Amino acid sequence: MRTCVGIIGGGPAGLLLARLLHRAGVDCVVLERRDRDHVERRQRAGVLEQGTVDTLRGCGVGARLDREGLPHHGVELRFDGRAHRVDLPSLTGGRSVTVYAQTEVVKDLVALQLADGPPLLFGAEVRGVTGVESGAPVIHFTHEGRERTLSCGVVAGCDGFHGVARRTVPARAARTYVQEYPYSWLGVLADVPAGDDELIYARHAEGFALHSMRSPAVSRLYLQVPNGTDPAEWSEQRVWDALSIRLATPDGGWELRRGPITARSVTGMRAFVHEPMRYGSLLLAGDAAHIVPPTGAKGLNLAVADAVALAAALVHRHRTGSTALLDTYSDSCLRRVWQTVRFASWMTTTLHRHPDQGPFEDRTQLAALDRIATSKTAAAEFAENYAGLPI
Repeated sequence: MRTCVGIIGGGPAGLLLARLLHRAGVDCVVLERRDRDHVERRQRAGVLEQGTVDTLRGCGVGARLDREGLPHHGVELRFDGRAHRVDLPSLTGGRSVTVYAQTEVVKDLVALQLADGPPLLFGAEVRGVTGVESGAPVIHFTHEGRERTLSCGVVAGCDGFHGVARRTVPARAARTYVQEYPYSWLGVLADVPAGDDELIYARHAEGFALHSMRSPAVSRLYLQVPNGTDPAEWSEQRVWDALSIRLATPDGGWELRRGPITARSVTGMRAFVHEPMRYGSLLLAGDAAHIVPPTGAKGLNLAVADAVALAAALVHRHRTGSTALLDTYSDSCLRRVWQTVRFASWMTTTLHRHPDQGPFEDRTQLAALDRIATSKTAAAEFAENYAGLPI
């Protein structure tokens, strides 16, 4: 097989990149090692920044998002017996966020790609990539029991943290930055209507809690737990009781809705950045290049920003022959990545309790949250980062 852009990975970054290239007349092929059912069931993020929503609408996958997405114009911070709402539109010039699960974004992109798009091969296991230094890369993969190759001008590595693409970059040409956190999230899906609640982030003496939703009928909730926690140790009663304590309002007027828990899992917390995001003819995007702690709900949104920047660079080269945008792709993306890592890390360390935390750390956390509640300048800085930097 031969194409202009070989895309490894059929997640949000790879699928969106393929869509943007197809609309601009640039040939590409997407190779995804999992089957379609698995890809469309992977539970991931669910908060879309304003720029992500605008991008999805602009490339033709906004219809179901507009029908079923849950717009949120504010975020509530609960801490030290207080509740403070950050109004996003008033602090950001009208921007907000939308709750729409990543699984649904992927379903929409897959359906459009299969109906009107470049080739998308499920079950295509990439074994390796050669020739990225020479400018004539070849992707070696297995599909339907056959060993195959895909020759291309550029390889887009969109295959996630554990994928093949990043491992193609030799150690001598890479720098990696890692931060591991000493706690995890216990996440549950529950058949509980969302009601009128917006996103609630709670800093509590017993640990962090987050109240969010996936659809009008399904809630998504998280609890800070120790690393190594077994989800089976947490009964439904224990989960709901812990959430009720950590999410409680000072006046006791807010009541947590309870219902059947349909899924639970434990997710470790870490930050990871790989530099550069380009090596020869290989360009990395999404989780293949960076992981952010989920507190800021930024992983999917960073992947979208990468895909938009990479598509613009590839289209520019296709139309003009110039590599100017490709040459600056890594640096321009990494500026956004590090700003996002900074914000997500700040949210993580401010809202979670370290296992060895003492009174001094308690007071500095509360002071940081109080600053947002009492200063419009601090609230605007929080709101602009949460609603998303412009793409």
